[in-house]
Amino acid sequence: MSGTEAACNALALSSCLPAVQNPSQAPSATCCNNLRSQQSCLCGYLKNPFLRGYVNSPGSKRVASACDVPTPNC
Repeated sequence: MSGTEAACNALALSSCLPAVQNPSQAPSATCCNNLRSQQSCLCGYLKNPFLRGYVNSPGSKRVASACDVPTPNC
């Protein structure tokens, strides 16, 4: 994408799933890049009842911290 923001696509974060589910696994570079590109979408994901549990999980917060993506204040 040439814009500064990627379109919101929760599936783009699927590359983070192994690190979210396994605390001993560090997130991949692809995961961190995708997480940064979706950062502006995180509040929307938190409002979605199907995605909230994943975005708000301890594993997701750990991965976001490892990728230097701050927890959004929604």
